Amino acid sequence: MINKKKTCDRSLTPSDSGFTLIEQLIIISIIGVLGAIAAPSWLGFINHQRLNTSIDRIYWAMQTTRAEAKLNKETRQISFRDQNNTVQWAIHRPDETPTENQWTILDQGVQIDEAETTLYQNKTTKIWRMQFDHKGRANGQLGRVTVSLRNGSPAKRCTFVSTLLGTLRIAQNNPKPKDGKYCY
Repeated sequence: MINKKKTCDRSLTPSDSGFTLIEQLIIISIIGVLGAIAAPSWLGFINHQRLNTSIDRIYWAMQTTRAEAKLNKETRQISFRDQNNTVQWAIHRPDETPTENQWTILDQGVQIDEAETTLYQNKTTKIWRMQFDHKGRANGQLGRVTVSLRNGSPAKRCTFVSTLLGTLRIAQNNPKPKDGKYCY
């Protein structure tokens, strides 16, 4: 018996391997078009998240200030400033000036909207403040702090101290103004 080996003698041709230049250009074009469609939506989502995260942190800081006032049975103050294009906040006693280490930084992409913020603002230091007394009630002026994006987007978010009892709430911009403000 003779054992026959079969050999496969197949020659490779260049046209059998990979994609052609035209196919690669079509794929790159499709990816480019899909990227151009998705990029604005993605940027809008990121900006929306920046605003929400910032206003959530401000809300939390105001709640913390109120809780500290009740816990320590003394007036506490939360201060806000926009220094070097950075929004910062600090919790402290009203008779103290916060040190640089006490200031907490918010997202670089947000700013305090001066037209919409109604908290008391010191004219010389340009620092906005809200105070809570030993029972957690608003001590003085009620108001809101409003943040918007530095890139000029019309989106805004705000945190209110809306009653003398120190009730806090969060809101966002609306298409129609109420009392000249869009965030209510």
